[in-house]
Amino acid sequence: MDWMLRDLAEGVPHTRHIVLLSADGLRMAQHGTDPDTADRLAAACAGLQSLAAAVGHEFPHGDGRMRLVVIEVSGGFFYLMAAGPRAYLAVLADEGVDAGLVGQRMRDLVARIGEHLSAPVRSSEPTA
Repeated sequence: MDWMLRDLAEGVPHTRHIVLLSADGLRMAQHGTDPDTADRLAAACAGLQSLAAAVGHEFPHGDGRMRLVVIEVSGGFFYLMAAGPRAYLAVLADEGVDAGLVGQRMRDLVARIGEHLSAPVRSSEPTA
């Protein structure tokens, strides 16, 4: 999956880190970052998607599912998008990024290959 993430990074100048993660915060793929940073981002994303879902339940006509979280901080932007069954796509970008472009490219990627961006259901049963 790394090539998909590389295409996203190359199509959006100022993209810093891209991580594909499971709903429980495990890194599935990464681009532009080392494994430790990607793991920290994935863990933080699991908490953010949970908080966003809690807020989503406050909308009476919604289904409570998180679709997109955007955080602007001094120095840049953070995007977290639902990317498939039990999978999320996270992008960290410098402040020079075209904020609309990164969101659009993420949506394009998810629409194009979203069914392939999924995390398997984890079983609590030990395997033999």
